Amino acid sequence: MAYDAAFGDWVLEHLAGLGSLRIGRMFGAAGLYADDRMFAILDDGVIWLKADADLAAQLTAEGARQFTYPTKDGQTMTMGYWSMPESALDDPDEAVAWSRRSMDVAAHKSAPRRPRKPKLTP
Repeated sequence: MAYDAAFGDWVLEHLAGLGSLRIGRMFGAAGLYADDRMFAILDDGVIWLKADADLAAQLTAEGARQFTYPTKDGQTMTMGYWSMPESALDDPDEAVAWSRRSMDVAAHKSAPRRPRKPKLTP
C-alpha cells in the first residue's frame, strides 16, 4: 500500500464539490474523511469507496473492483471498498455523486445502534 500526497491533493480538488474533506494517513495508505467519518481509502493512485451490497453492485456494473490486500501468510483479504469508476476520474460531478453515495453508506454503517435490552437470567 502506498499513499502519494500529490494524489491526495488532486483528490481534494477533484471532490471539492463535497465541501470540507480531510485526509488521514493509515498503514501506508490514507483515509478520506467527511465530518470525521471515513468514506474512502486512497492507495496507489486509486480512490476506493466504502460500499454496501447495493452500491457495490452498481460500482461493479461500472467496472469497479473490490479492494484486496495480501496478508503475511499469503492469503488475500477483501474489504468493503470498491474502486471509483474510471469515467468518474475525468468527471468531477460524477466523482462527487459516487462519493456522496459512499458517504451515505459510511454514515449508515456508523450510525449508533439502539442498545440491547439486558437479558434476564432466572
